[in-house]
Amino acid sequence: MPDRAPQPVDRQLPTEEARDLVALVRDIVQREIAPHAAEQEDAGAFPREVFSLLSESGLLGLPYDSEFGGGDQPYEVYLQVLEELAAARLTVGLGVSVHSLACHALAGYGTKQQQADHLPAMLGGGLLGAYCLSEPSSGSDAASLRTKAVRDGDDWVITGTKAWITHGGIADFYTVLARTGAEGSKGITAFLVPGDAEGLTAAAPEKKMGMKGSPTAQLHFDGVRVPDSRRIGEEGQGFAIALSALDSGRLGIAACAVGVAQAALDEALSYATGRQQFGRPIADFQGLRFMLADMATQIEAGRALYLAAARLRDAGRPFSRQAAMAKLFCTDAAMKVTTDAVQVLGGYGYTADFPVERLMREAKVLQIVEGTNQIQRMVIARHLAGPETR
Repeated sequence: MPDRAPQPVDRQLPTEEARDLVALVRDIVQREIAPHAAEQEDAGAFPREVFSLLSESGLLGLPYDSEFGGGDQPYEVYLQVLEELAAARLTVGLGVSVHSLACHALAGYGTKQQQADHLPAMLGGGLLGAYCLSEPSSGSDAASLRTKAVRDGDDWVITGTKAWITHGGIADFYTVLARTGAEGSKGITAFLVPGDAEGLTAAAPEKKMGMKGSPTAQLHFDGVRVPDSRRIGEEGQGFAIALSALDSGRLGIAACAVGVAQAALDEALSYATGRQQFGRPIADFQGLRFMLADMATQIEAGRALYLAAARLRDAGRPFSRQAAMAKLFCTDAAMKVTTDAVQVLGGYGYTADFPVERLMREAKVLQIVEGTNQIQRMVIARHLAGPETR
């Protein structure tokens, strides 16, 4: 069956440097990521060597300050890099997004000394990060978290369990939100915890529907001691830090979703133009043509939505509502597009011989992570109509 080679996305990038950056990412994707994605996902293999390569190439700190090893890139460029990576393998694209999320607290709220001590290694020194907010009993209601940090002289002692941690057990550092004061959002503080801290252990990775190459695990903090110099921001400021990180992280998820959807459309288009039935390509039939047109339209709309939100962020303007909208729309679109891609391939789409079944399984998690899409609707509604009355 002849294949139709997918055409690269025609991107509107602000600088020649950004165009060179995307060209570099596409080269890494073609050489190091895409050829091994299906096999490694099936085997549940995490591509740590790819993250090392991305770090060496300056791709793990793109939206951060070059003073500390970042790439000084606007979010509209960083997100399009994420999209390219996620289209090749979501484990990589989402992993870069999570790493960036884990760096956000220190980059945005740390002291100059903290930033100088830790950011260079985090952004370009080969380290991999994780973000610890959710717990077994506090997912969507993150302000009710129970993990405690108790002051002991110049140290803090952290005790509790975190859940659904991407890179749990393999990360080199964790940004951890823990309760240092009273109940509620104002009693939470952020800490930077080394991955090899004494008393920190990881449970066995969760057995998931998709993204089998990306470990997701509970983390147990059994009297983990960290110095006060690793406290990020003021005591009680942690929840505000967490929310600011999530606004940016939601844009990362939106970009990853568009990447997954684009990969599914490329596969569906290649199949539909090569598959012959009734003496002609099935792409000639109006029913399939309309499906392909709808898939492409949803992808273009999602890309425009996340880029519009990113440009607000880059301009220093509020973007929380637009980030929630982008996360909601792009991940719902990815679920629809990948499901339709399976349908275009018919029985073949339901087999592991073609990547669309994997893409469909991976799209589902994007509707859940970093705030379920029901939470996104709540966020949007609050911006429109104000807080709920009680």
